[in-house]
Amino acid sequence: MIEVPRPEHPRPTAVRPLWRCLNGRWEFEIDQGDSGLERGLLHRPLSGEILVPFAPESAASGVGVTDFLEAVWYARDVEIPAEWTGHRVLLHFGAVDHDATVWADGVEVTRHRGGFSSFTADLGERAGQTVRIVVRARDSRHGVQARGKQSTRYANADCHYTRTTGIWQTVWLEAVPPLHVRSLRITPNLAAGSVTVAAPLSANRPGHRLVVTLADDAGPVASAESRADLDLTPTVTVIVPPERLRPWSPRDPHLYDVTVRLVGAAGEVIDEVRSYTGIRSVAIDGKRLLLNGEPVFQRLVLDQGWWPDTLMTAPSDEALVRDIELAQAAGFNGARLHQKVFEERFLYHADRLGYLVWGEFGDWGAAGHGPAGDNQQPTASYVTQWLEVLARDHNHPAIVGWCPLNETYQVLHDRITVLDDVTRAMFLAAKLADPTRPVIDASGYSHRVAETDVYDAHLYEQDPARFAELVEGLAEDAPFVNTHEDRSISLPYAGQPYFISEFGGIWWDPDAARDPGAGADRERSWGYGDRVRDEEEWHERFAGLTGVLLADPDMFGYCYTQLTDVMQERNGIYRFDRTPKLDVERVRAAQLRPAASEARRPEG
Repeated sequence: MIEVPRPEHPRPTAVRPLWRCLNGRWEFEIDQGDSGLERGLLHRPLSGEILVPFAPESAASGVGVTDFLEAVWYARDVEIPAEWTGHRVLLHFGAVDHDATVWADGVEVTRHRGGFSSFTADLGERAGQTVRIVVRARDSRHGVQARGKQSTRYANADCHYTRTTGIWQTVWLEAVPPLHVRSLRITPNLAAGSVTVAAPLSANRPGHRLVVTLADDAGPVASAESRADLDLTPTVTVIVPPERLRPWSPRDPHLYDVTVRLVGAAGEVIDEVRSYTGIRSVAIDGKRLLLNGEPVFQRLVLDQGWWPDTLMTAPSDEALVRDIELAQAAGFNGARLHQKVFEERFLYHADRLGYLVWGEFGDWGAAGHGPAGDNQQPTASYVTQWLEVLARDHNHPAIVGWCPLNETYQVLHDRITVLDDVTRAMFLAAKLADPTRPVIDASGYSHRVAETDVYDAHLYEQDPARFAELVEGLAEDAPFVNTHEDRSISLPYAGQPYFISEFGGIWWDPDAARDPGAGADRERSWGYGDRVRDEEEWHERFAGLTGVLLADPDMFGYCYTQLTDVMQERNGIYRFDRTPKLDVERVRAAQLRPAASEARRPEG
């Protein structure tokens, strides 16, 4: 049994030398009636144990309870290293689903809502002490809550999977000096050949400076500094010499090491944070989406990020790398990270390996009730969580676009709905937080923000000939637009870059093909359209569908559903255990024919 799973540093974009992983065995107790506070769970040992960071529904956790869990409790006595004297101790949580309250020695130190975004508690100066950390996570099956693909029914079915409750990403401690850099916001500018670093500080002192240094495998590149005594967020721009400027791309995912130092008036280093960046640009030219000024057809795959024994938590760092390499082996150059905010280690590997990704929020769970009819009713918490995601993941060059919502549906009413407000709020939040990347207001179904940077549609038509008929209107600015039982009302297409961001989902399950009964049971085997009869039919259909999109000079990319089977959803290129079920070289060959949009040159 692994005692400390996932021991690697969980945040490669902000590394300090003094940190400690808290994954491993914690006390644990299920609190089905959410009465644990009244029953004294805060002040007594818990009845069981769990292996963090695996959720209690997972086999890897050692608990394996897949029923609805209204609340769960965690506890652990943590020894703070004596050598952390003079430092404040930060307690970080990668993700806790869904409403978390954290106590240290019986005193509440933070609370957080949202199962996909990270949060931190400041424990103060506690060097040499033993601190009892207690966490309560509430995860009700009722009401509006961002759940992503977690099933709201007892059993899994279709594209809804086993729930994830409580801690499901790494927990760790970090020691920081009393005066320190709170976070890093690194923004490359390819046109200027520069990198700008904004570093919010805990406080300012006269004579302090912020010094930023860039380096790569060939050695130091450049450095710059600014005063750090006038602004809570001092900013430094480092100019990269032209001979050392090497743009990041899928073909050459070049990264620069970034070292940020807060330096005192006497020249002493007060705080140091190590990070990295890639210098690249994303731009729009008519219907084309450009990377570093050139069209790069985005052959994306839908990645749900689930594993058999660990659910939404990757079993190992190597498993994250393997998923990217499996996708690249099949001819994909990127992914939609679908209905889940992936952990930063995945984004780090995408940066390293040159893998394009669209950052997405797990918004499913906002089904409407009451007088608004079927309109979804996301809450203000969706906007809060989305802002946390944008702040955490801004620094990753692999992210080439943002997608806050997926498959929203909008019924016409005589008034603005909550969905209208939240859709626009999440779009504007992304544009204000990150003006360097394009934003889709909502992927598929209802486009409700007129100025959305990208327009897309989801199309699961399985016949390539009919598929071609449905998408051929893009040249005349009349592309395929989703309508979903008269509930999907979109604003008109306005000439934006356009792509089919979900298609395929070809149902191929070799095991079910040998068991006719499995095909009639959607809890055992499910996919889009009619199940193919054999692997040959799968390849013919895949080549036909992808060929239609590759041949369209106005299409900037596509996203195929999906990378792996997930539980009962059997439409992956690979099985759920990541073994191949198809001729991967043939899948790759079908995709690597030249895309018409890459050959097209700007007009005028």
